[in-house]
Amino acid sequence: MSWLKFLSSKHEGKKQASYEAPSGPPPGWTPAPEQSHTYGLRNEATDDEYESAEAFCRQYPVETPKLLSSETVERIDVAGCRLWTLEQPRSARFMGRVIGGGEKGSGTTKVVTSEKCGDVCLMSNLPLLAGLYDTQGKSGVYYEICIHRMDGIIAIGTASKPYPDWRFPGWNRTSVGLHLDDMRKFFEDPTGGCDYSPLLQRISPGDIIGCGYDFTSSGIFYTYNGHRLPDAFGGVYVPRTQFDVYAAIGVEGACDFEVNFGGDLFRWKEGNEWAWRVEGHVGKLSGGSASYNDELPSYEDTITWQFAPPLPVFDRQPH
Repeated sequence: MSWLKFLSSKHEGKKQASYEAPSGPPPGWTPAPEQSHTYGLRNEATDDEYESAEAFCRQYPVETPKLLSSETVERIDVAGCRLWTLEQPRSARFMGRVIGGGEKGSGTTKVVTSEKCGDVCLMSNLPLLAGLYDTQGKSGVYYEICIHRMDGIIAIGTASKPYPDWRFPGWNRTSVGLHLDDMRKFFEDPTGGCDYSPLLQRISPGDIIGCGYDFTSSGIFYTYNGHRLPDAFGGVYVPRTQFDVYAAIGVEGACDFEVNFGGDLFRWKEGNEWAWRVEGHVGKLSGGSASYNDELPSYEDTITWQFAPPLPVFDRQPH
């Protein structure tokens, strides 16, 4: 079990008119005031899946932050946030389709799964939080999902790569997740999670859940139909320069939802400001030593995760 289960904290969310650099070090961990649960309310993974995920994490360390290729930076300069989408899942557990998204697609990425879809984690093709890039002038990064159907389970959060794709975000290392079956929040917590906000009671068709990272508090927060909720966890991904962090969405069973990285208007209005948009977080290296015009690695020099050789498949059974 993750020792970080005992180190979560809750910070009240607040709107920011403009970005203000923190005057001191990021806030440290304090025990979570919310109730922690040993078991999930509706969804439980098997012990074998937990053990295989732990073995995966021991064998494959978290990737160190990488520079984006010159080609990718140039494409972001033209297409902006529309370049962010979800990777096509490689897991045989995924029963469904990932449709649209990308610079030539629609403004959002649509995901439709069948009732036979097992627990699987979908991740963004580009990082939301790129460790080697500067955050000056930025308040944070943010994305949303619009839920059309949730007969199964959806979890929304963040994770670093590689991440065991049979595990929901929040269950394993360097991952945070809000699980929408029981409205509990998870940070590296393979047990039953912690209660989050009383404003979240149930999910209905048309509801929009957002996930953001606040550079001031180093905190992960969520929004519900345009209203920002308190920080779910503070002091996450610290020091920031050691992590590339991606959007991570868990899905199981029959679901239908759209993922918006900014190609369409966000329901949370503040997220539409430049200070929160994902494309504003690349181009200038941390320390101010580079910009869009500086020489960055070629495409061939920065092979991304989706083109890496497939990882061994661990012996695990769907549940």
